[in-house]
Amino acid sequence: MAIEIIATGSYTPEKVLTNDDLAKIVDTSDEWIRSHTGIGMRHIASENEATSDLAYQAAMDTLKKINPKEPEKIAQELDLIVVATASPDYPGFPAMACMVQNRIGATKAAAFDIAAGCTGFVYALDIAAGMMVGGNRKKALVIGADTLSRITDWTDRSTCVLFGDGAGAAILEQTDAPRTGEGRRGIIHSILGADGSGSEYLILRRGGTRNPFRAGETVEKPSHIEMNGQEVYLFAVNAVTTTIKRLLEEEKIEIGQITKIIPHQANERIIKAAAKRLGVSTDLFFLNIEKYANTSTASIPLALNELASEKTLKKGDILLTVGFGAGLTYGGNLIVW
Repeated sequence: MAIEIIATGSYTPEKVLTNDDLAKIVDTSDEWIRSHTGIGMRHIASENEATSDLAYQAAMDTLKKINPKEPEKIAQELDLIVVATASPDYPGFPAMACMVQNRIGATKAAAFDIAAGCTGFVYALDIAAGMMVGGNRKKALVIGADTLSRITDWTDRSTCVLFGDGAGAAILEQTDAPRTGEGRRGIIHSILGADGSGSEYLILRRGGTRNPFRAGETVEKPSHIEMNGQEVYLFAVNAVTTTIKRLLEEEKIEIGQITKIIPHQANERIIKAAAKRLGVSTDLFFLNIEKYANTSTASIPLALNELASEKTLKKGDILLTVGFGAGLTYGGNLIVW
């Protein structure tokens, strides 16, 4: 039995913040941001939008791809909902997956969130696929959603230029196609990893049990992303190249057989450096960072949905996802379309 992706979807907020807009807030420019990151704009959630709202919209977009007129019927068939996020509506609980489950009417689905930084969607795909293979589950909804604008320090030009908001989703289904051998389909193999020694390099320091907000405390800034950019860059380039090489080696596949690599969209320079190490053209990587910036857990499913929407993928095409993020975490999925 194969675990195939049968539909993808996405949602990005209506408001767009361009590099020129940012140049009015901090000391930067469109030319500097593009040359250092490849980013041209980012979508920003409205005041009344939280991460679960973005996740819900992406879920509905995905359900409608299967049944445009009655998406609720597909929701009722779901056995599992997994949401990956680094910016949930509430700290700890309730899980956003439970809120999405309620709103879409997936009454029989188990639902939970995972926190694996920007690698979250890669982790979530493997978790869902594993639970489907190991249990009596036929359909799963996997979502990556983040509203990083709420945890960005908009006075810090080294980080505020990087992030945007969005959500992407995929529906997995257990099918009769083979999972191994000739004609195999679906999520074939995943690599998940972590290096907790780098946990301080990308961190949301305030608000948890280690460093909680206290009664009567005056807070100069809301809890926000803190990043050691150089260390994260070095980790990311190594994580991308190592993960891709391992996926190819463990599945005995040549890189020339890969249709597209869908990386976490953090910084175009990371992808160019990884491509150089691998000895391949950057054209092998599907990039849409120019339009969305770094949307954390949403970046891979946003890119996957955009690629799928182009309708250039054919059955049997081999895709690789590869992610890296806070934790530090890394991972990738090998998918036969």
